[in-house]
Amino acid sequence: MSKSFHELPWNEGPDGKPRRIGVEIEMAGVSLEAMAAAVQDEFGGHIQYDNAFVAQVRDSELGDFQLELDARVLKDRAYREHLRRLGIELDDSDEAALERWLADAAGHLVPHEIVAPPVPAAMLPRLDRVRAQLQQAGAQGTETSLLYAFGLQLNIEIHRAESGWILAVLRAFLLLYEALTAAGTINLARRLSPYIRAFPGAFVRAMLDPNFQPDQATLIDTYLEHSPTRNRPLDLLPLFAHLDPDRVAAAPVEHELIKPRPAFHYRLPNCEIDDPDWSLARPFNGWVEVERLAASPERLEQLSREYLERPGQALGRWTDDWSQRIREWF
Repeated sequence: MSKSFHELPWNEGPDGKPRRIGVEIEMAGVSLEAMAAAVQDEFGGHIQYDNAFVAQVRDSELGDFQLELDARVLKDRAYREHLRRLGIELDDSDEAALERWLADAAGHLVPHEIVAPPVPAAMLPRLDRVRAQLQQAGAQGTETSLLYAFGLQLNIEIHRAESGWILAVLRAFLLLYEALTAAGTINLARRLSPYIRAFPGAFVRAMLDPNFQPDQATLIDTYLEHSPTRNRPLDLLPLFAHLDPDRVAAAPVEHELIKPRPAFHYRLPNCEIDDPDWSLARPFNGWVEVERLAASPERLEQLSREYLERPGQALGRWTDDWSQRIREWF
């Protein structure tokens, strides 16, 4: 199976430079030290430990990487306040020992995560070499345990900020969602988790209506009305917070968890890092097919109309070409 990365139909970002991709990989079975070493081996830089739960590879060839145990109560060291309420005060040596124990214990249930800086799409094969080194070191992914609802997240820089372009990509994603889910074999643990809940049917119908031609404010308002949460397979809140921070700030969403950026936050894919045949190219190439459909306006409108006429039937029936390509990449 090919591990090559396919080319996006739109290569440039809003600034005219090559579009950049941010990658977040969740896993278990390897320590922060091993993760940092794999990044440093490929990109250089120096390793800095903030505490037992957070490390960084700073000043690498690509910028700064963050490596963390993905549990806010640990990263923020909020557990210290809970201990104080119990009348327990720790000195420095006790606290260091406790943190090492907590990091080891929590690492069996809570994902370790690599958060890479946004990089040009052409650099993704080098990030995949880091993935391969960690796979060889024993990293575990989604399929290792029902407890491991680990994912891979891609932050794909937009090509343009115009509402019509954003809506075309969103429509293409909604039409290909079932094909992406099936091809990526999104497992039970992730389907049951609260992190990638499917968009509600009323929202899908509103977005696919060819008569819906919103300006930016209307598009954002409609999204917030139907989907005031970041827990979607395609999370647009970071993008909308970048485009219109006041509008998103006034909505009842998880403000403290939203990081504004000019990118689609694609949260659907599994992390199958323990499979030697898996690579970052699989989920990325699935996304490329979404954009290829978005770049075909006549087909996109036709599929949208057919879906609205027969919403209860399998989407793959009308998206055979794209669905077949997605299955091939996975």
